[in-house]
Amino acid sequence: MLHIVRNLFKTALLSSLSLLLPLISYADITDKAEVKQFITHMVNKHQFDQAELTQVFEQISIQDNILRLIDKPYEGKPWYIYRKNFLDHCRVQRGVDFWQANEVDLQRAEQDYGVPAPYIVAILGVETYYGSNQGSYRAAEAISTIAFGYPRRADYFRKELEQFLLLAREQQINPLDVYGSYAGAIGQPQFMPSSYRHYAVDFTGSGNIDLSGNNADAIGSVANYFKVHGWRAGEPIATKAQVASNASYQQLDIKKRRAQYPLTTLAQHGVQPDTAIDTTPEKANVIKLDGEHAPEYWLGFNNFYVITRYNTSNLYAMAVHQLAEKLAEQKQGTTPPGPTC
Repeated sequence: MLHIVRNLFKTALLSSLSLLLPLISYADITDKAEVKQFITHMVNKHQFDQAELTQVFEQISIQDNILRLIDKPYEGKPWYIYRKNFLDHCRVQRGVDFWQANEVDLQRAEQDYGVPAPYIVAILGVETYYGSNQGSYRAAEAISTIAFGYPRRADYFRKELEQFLLLAREQQINPLDVYGSYAGAIGQPQFMPSSYRHYAVDFTGSGNIDLSGNNADAIGSVANYFKVHGWRAGEPIATKAQVASNASYQQLDIKKRRAQYPLTTLAQHGVQPDTAIDTTPEKANVIKLDGEHAPEYWLGFNNFYVITRYNTSNLYAMAVHQLAEKLAEQKQGTTPPGPTC
């Protein structure tokens, strides 16, 4: 295995030097003590070659634009603004097209993992517009920038950098040729490297996992991620709630994302479903979102919490939920088609 690692990084070095060095001047982050410590860690724990790994980091620089983006994530916007970017007509129409083109794989994923097709499609729609926008940042540089330039998230991203280098070795790919989001998320479902290694599946049985170019692998991997994190087939996700004027739900610890309160307890605190739900889940949590003119109240059940395991923001999970509903309505023909996208 070690000779594969060495050949991999020699190839990475030669190709990157020949293509990139004439165009880009790299600040040398290998002078940073924490980078040296990280390289030593990878050598000692995973038997990477120190000189070759150092050469890779010599081609990586701290990117100020990434630091600005990680400091002000889009999920910081109010819901009524956030939702507009994910619930537009064209995203719905493109999602239906993707669904129809990959219906066999989506049906198989739903059967194998219990996750409904519209929610798998909605994840891909929110993350990468169904694979059409998978990110323009070099993943190694994006993750390294946050790992060594943003102390508040350094621990997490150093672990992800470790996972990324292991993934590159396992996949026998050039780590400097992998592109993703400004946070280093990869492929159609935008898996962080640890998620890629732990939850991505070879849904085609090809012997290789490709989350960037293989729709089936992306579909199966999203479904597997949800199942592993506790998705319950047939249970509801979220429903609008009525909140009494004298509601005392603020006394509850609703900041925790997990669905934790019986509906009877929520009713005692002035919160109940706006409409009847098909099944009776054991527990729910209160979700308050910033509407354009007034707050929106929702009940989030276990499966809503599972979506937040993909992204911890309630805004993100609600966008996925509502996009999934719109996708299902459009595909079933219950809403009229809009203009051609």
